[in-house]
Amino acid sequence: MKSAAWPLKGSQAAAFNISKTMSNRHLARTIAMQTLFVWDFNHRHNEDIDRIIKDNFANFAPDFNDNGYVKYTMDGIFEHLEEIDNYIRKYATEWPLEQITYVDRNILRLGIFELIHAEKIPPKVAINEAIEIAKAFGSDSSSKFVNGVLGSIFNDLPEELKKADFIPENEEEKPVAENEEEITKEITEELKEETTEIDESPKF
Repeated sequence: MKSAAWPLKGSQAAAFNISKTMSNRHLARTIAMQTLFVWDFNHRHNEDIDRIIKDNFANFAPDFNDNGYVKYTMDGIFEHLEEIDNYIRKYATEWPLEQITYVDRNILRLGIFELIHAEKIPPKVAINEAIEIAKAFGSDSSSKFVNGVLGSIFNDLPEELKKADFIPENEEEKPVAENEEEITKEITEELKEETTEIDESPKF
């Protein structure tokens, strides 16, 4: 099966492998979004997820221990996928789900999961992290688009959820899954091709 190349340009891909320069949870979120991207591009075969996760860690962060966050996030997104996609349909009304770029669509899936379902992640942290990932890997309009959709969802949340306290980084990065698989430390073959998005991101 042909795999989607992660949308990083050459020097960006090399720099991304230096995982220790990034916060643990931010790096884990980025790998989670990358996993969603490859899964979505390759026709959404859920049985491939464990392999995709393993390959992504090997390619970009071979020595990184995410305390099970990526697997926890993938399981949660797939459990609630239809609900999450319906949030996108409801709040991104001017852009059909299927026409949103792979990057933007999966940043939204990750952000909505963290906003609505993930434990120990305050809503504003989920939104801010999604915006930062959109700035790094999306188009010029991606961060504004992601901010608009997630901000609208946030505005409709119950007040008690909006006021969730900020969790310090060392608390936020505690393990979120009881059992984590050993992540391979062997670096796999360098990405050889990039995916060219045909669709443009929404312009607002």
